[in-house]
Amino acid sequence: MKRPYLGIFVIAAIGVVAVGTGGYRKYRTKSLEADRELDAARIQREYLERIGWIRSNPDQKLYRDEVRSFLRWYFQQVADHKRRFQENLGYDDYLRELKTRSDAPAEQLADRRAYYEYTRKVFDELRGGHYEPAWSGTDKGMRLDVRSAAVENVKGKQRIRVDLLLWGAQRELRDEATSAAGIVVGAKKRMLTSASFTMIWRLLDAQGKLIGELNAAGDPSMKVDFPERFIAEFPPQMVLGYYPVDPIPAEVAKIEMIFAVASRSPFGGEAQANFRWPLDAPATWKLSPGEKWEGAEESIRPLEEIDPNASAESVAKKPTLTKASRPR
Repeated sequence: MKRPYLGIFVIAAIGVVAVGTGGYRKYRTKSLEADRELDAARIQREYLERIGWIRSNPDQKLYRDEVRSFLRWYFQQVADHKRRFQENLGYDDYLRELKTRSDAPAEQLADRRAYYEYTRKVFDELRGGHYEPAWSGTDKGMRLDVRSAAVENVKGKQRIRVDLLLWGAQRELRDEATSAAGIVVGAKKRMLTSASFTMIWRLLDAQGKLIGELNAAGDPSMKVDFPERFIAEFPPQMVLGYYPVDPIPAEVAKIEMIFAVASRSPFGGEAQANFRWPLDAPATWKLSPGEKWEGAEESIRPLEEIDPNASAESVAKKPTLTKASRPR
């Protein structure tokens, strides 16, 4: 007569074990997720603790040596983290996401893929241990690297491509409400980065006289002000982009490349950083002798601005060539 009770007891015991097992699995999942988030936060905290010197080091040679060591440390931490928590080591989660958006316009998908590929190229350069910018400068807590400057085919035309990487622009992560039919249904996070660029080239002859000026007012092409959108593990607080510049007149011997970057903090203050790169004009950047500098216009300048050896009291003015270049 006791057997039915025994059966009920066995069934109840199995149920308790099943519930306990399910509860343990949920606990393990939550615990693992908490460990993952804590470890990711640790990497970011240590990154931010070390990045101050990298951004402010005024010695270019020392910076080039130390930035490689710094990046090697960072990416080793990232790789160890991803192995520990069995995350994708291909760094292509964004591409996988794009493949699921079959309803998006093809042109939009191609544009997003292009931004990912540009970001990925810089990411691989930083991660590969051979990051060596052509020039670097620091001002107002920001560091500007000219990653490269060389003649390349840009949209079917030979241009001087000046690739930039800015460290330390001010930014803020905001929660933005999403709605449907006028009803708030959720929230999403959006990173707002403050970084406005201007580039000026002062073109000088062998005696240091100004013979032309190139102005590129506005942000660079392919500006990526939140690279982590495309690759979550991208080093934080960087801005990427490049300027395509037409070849310069043959008589140019020296260039003063001037960059101005304005970055406003979430609290209202604004940093106006200025970077100046003087260099000898590479022969590959020049037009052929006698070839016209297309798009240039004449503007009148004080003589002392054109010739540094002119008297400061001189009031004579002479024309010089000025060209506006817009990112394309």
